[in-house]
Amino acid sequence: MTIPSPVDADRPSLGALLRAWRERRHLSQLALALEAGVSQRHLSFVESGRAQASRELVLRLAEELEVPLRERNHLLLAAGYAPRYAERALDDPALSAARRAIERVLAAHEPYPALAIDRHWTLVAANRAVAPFLAGVAPALLAPPVNVLRLSLHPDGLAPRIVNLAQWRAHLLERVQQQIAASGDATLVALRAELEALPAPRRVARTAHIASDGAGVFVPLQVESDGGVLSFLSTTTVFGTPVDVTLSELALECFFPADDATAALLRTERQSETTAETTAETTS
Repeated sequence: MTIPSPVDADRPSLGALLRAWRERRHLSQLALALEAGVSQRHLSFVESGRAQASRELVLRLAEELEVPLRERNHLLLAAGYAPRYAERALDDPALSAARRAIERVLAAHEPYPALAIDRHWTLVAANRAVAPFLAGVAPALLAPPVNVLRLSLHPDGLAPRIVNLAQWRAHLLERVQQQIAASGDATLVALRAELEALPAPRRVARTAHIASDGAGVFVPLQVESDGGVLSFLSTTTVFGTPVDVTLSELALECFFPADDATAALLRTERQSETTAETTAETTS
């Protein structure tokens, strides 16, 4: 009989982890057993610790429960198996193809802003169109690691320039809550609490302008600029079927013009920047 070490004793058992994920997904033992192709009796024994799950069963249950790759490794460790999914830094040579793909997508999205974030909304990369929006932001909020949500909602960040701040704030908090419900991530729980504690918007948004933009279909991001109010809709892109923890937790947030005026203004600014760059290169 193996006596667990103090570390093993403090670590949740496979059964406890599986039960927590199953309950988070609102599935009964019977429902999960049917989806995974295993008997309810065996699943019950695994959850109670009376039966040992094979590596294949652990992975199959994790797949049915849509467990993030990082947590699938934890399930495997709890079952006594080696982790399956590698976790490498984005600058690792093995991820060079993915890194180039991210850079191409961000660059191709100009003159519209786009950025890459990790699972905790930490900024990983951004295109050149993001820089103008950071003018006037407190340097402390731009010191790495930069959290995009904190940068957006903090009174020393973008918040004073977001016209529909109350609406955008509620939208971001709801997104974080959805992530928490899906992952149970303690860091996200703490981040949401921090964001909720930030000062509430002081002014009333221009509701007539906002209502005409989204038409109840999407929540626009409206930011004041020297040329007027810029209105964006955002999309989120993730890597399909990644086998690396880092890639599975990366997302690209790309902002598109929500109206013709925004598109025209950003194109004009881009043309002006290109002309200035060409002139500088010619005279140098």
